[in-house]
Amino acid sequence: MASALARSILARRFHVSASRHALSKFAMPAMSPTMTEGGIASWKKKEGETFAAGDVLLEIETDKATIDVEAQDDGVLAKIIAQDGQKNIAVGAPIAIIGEEGDDISGAEQLAAEAASAKPQAPSKEKAPETPKPAPAAKAEAPKQKKQETRSALPEGDRIFATPIAKKIALERGIPLAQVKGSGPNGRILREDVEKYQAPAAASASATSAPAAPSESLPEYTDIPVSNMRRTIGTRLTQSKQELPHYYLTLDINMDKVLKLREVFNKSLGEKDKSAKLSVNDFVLKAVACALADVPEANSAWLGEVIRQYKKADISVAVATPTGLITPIIKDVGAKGLASISAEGKSLAKKARDGKLQPQEYQGGTFTVSNLGMFGISHFTAIINPPQSCILAVGATQPTLVPAPEEERGFKVAQIMKVTLSADHRTVDGAVGARWLSAFKGYLENPLTFML
Repeated sequence: MASALARSILARRFHVSASRHALSKFAMPAMSPTMTEGGIASWKKKEGETFAAGDVLLEIETDKATIDVEAQDDGVLAKIIAQDGQKNIAVGAPIAIIGEEGDDISGAEQLAAEAASAKPQAPSKEKAPETPKPAPAAKAEAPKQKKQETRSALPEGDRIFATPIAKKIALERGIPLAQVKGSGPNGRILREDVEKYQAPAAASASATSAPAAPSESLPEYTDIPVSNMRRTIGTRLTQSKQELPHYYLTLDINMDKVLKLREVFNKSLGEKDKSAKLSVNDFVLKAVACALADVPEANSAWLGEVIRQYKKADISVAVATPTGLITPIIKDVGAKGLASISAEGKSLAKKARDGKLQPQEYQGGTFTVSNLGMFGISHFTAIINPPQSCILAVGATQPTLVPAPEEERGFKVAQIMKVTLSADHRTVDGAVGARWLSAFKGYLENPLTFML
């Protein structure tokens, strides 16, 4: 009986003390290969309550979902270390003390205190139960054996955790479960693990079967070293596209009034300073700031535990430079006039191209505008610049036929600009994004409201 109990505890891979063989630490499981930490949503069992194999012990919050954790064996929940709502618990850190039904659990309090004070062991460094060391003569053959083996078998007598369907498929196909790596909770072998299993010989054969492409068949090329700036751009944009739940809203805006007002302003400014001219982008930036004041939810940032909503519009403007894209920031655009926005934007763009921007001039920002209209691009989508929630992609203004019932012909030519808002769904819901885009359109189609 005692040997069976020891073997059961060893199979579960719990670290136990010599004086309390019945008690063991229950660690934060890795619910996915990339999970490094999680939170306790709620415990489904209370301290001192018994559970059976298959019962849900607790719910764990990952960065993507809330997942049930089932008990693998019968037992009792002796002590809870990590309480409901606790977050950022490293995988492998002890979260409870468990034992077997009928055992003395009076030492659970002390074991919990020891576990809480100890540093959690990284899951990647977990070691299997030690096996007897081989004789010195056998050591010489060890390197050869390592090269041939891709998966190590479990220690003899160690219990294998696998779902019933995984066991059935393994039995039918003659697959040794001891050599299958489980991807489920606590290393449990799932159906997909068995179906994806490849024998060591087959795996090495498939790896060597694909012939290498001869270098002579490649066309001439030049390898360009990746600059630090390009590497940073690649890393941040890849991370943004993979981790942020982007969605896109596109709208057509009639720019007739903006173009007429711009012409009037430029004529007036040209009399004082011939180099001072307003661009369409200056009107766009002012309209962005006004719309952010109307819909402040879009002027926000996802910070994990909180959503930060900004009170001023510090707008990042995408500028192409010889070394890559950079986004200098025009601060508090809502409080500035069109002439000030234009002058500051031109100054920052020049400093960006000359590589003379100071960190405070490009770090931060609450909203980004990317305009490719000057290149004749009519429509595109942009990648969000985290932790910001939105980026606006602005296309070229093009003459377009639009319905006009007041006209004798029933239509007219209007100058239409297409814009697309990329928004982070964690902070800006679709309806909020639509309200912001509607407000933005209203300001550009009635630009005199800038002056109000």
